[in-house]
Amino acid sequence: MSRFCNIHALCAHDVRGRFRLEPDEMESSDFKKWRKALGLSQKDAANLLGLKRRMIQYYEKGERDGDKVKIPRSVRLACYAISQGVEDYNGPNRKIHMLEKADNKPLKVVETA
Repeated sequence: MSRFCNIHALCAHDVRGRFRLEPDEMESSDFKKWRKALGLSQKDAANLLGLKRRMIQYYEKGERDGDKVKIPRSVRLACYAISQGVEDYNGPNRKIHMLEKADNKPLKVVETA
C-alpha cells in the first residue's frame, strides 16, 4: 500500500475537498472498560465527568433512541485525565485536584500544589 493510501485512510474530506485528520473514536466498549478499570459506578463516573448518569449509559450502549452516540473529544480527554489521577484542573499556578486509589478501595480526592 502506498504512503498516500495510508495517509488517506486516516483522513476525510471537509466540505471544500481538503483533507483533515479524522481522530479515532472511543468505542462504547472502551468507555465501559475505562469505567470498570477504575472501579467506578456509572453514578461515580458521571459525577467525575460532570455528566448525568443517563449520558454514561448512552456512551456505554453506543446509542440513544436507535441513533449512534459518539463520545466527544472533551469526554475522552477527561477520561484520560481521570485515569491519570486528575479530578479537576483550574488552570496554571493553581492546585490540581488529584484522585487517589488504594488497593481496591474507592477513589478519594487529594489536593496537590
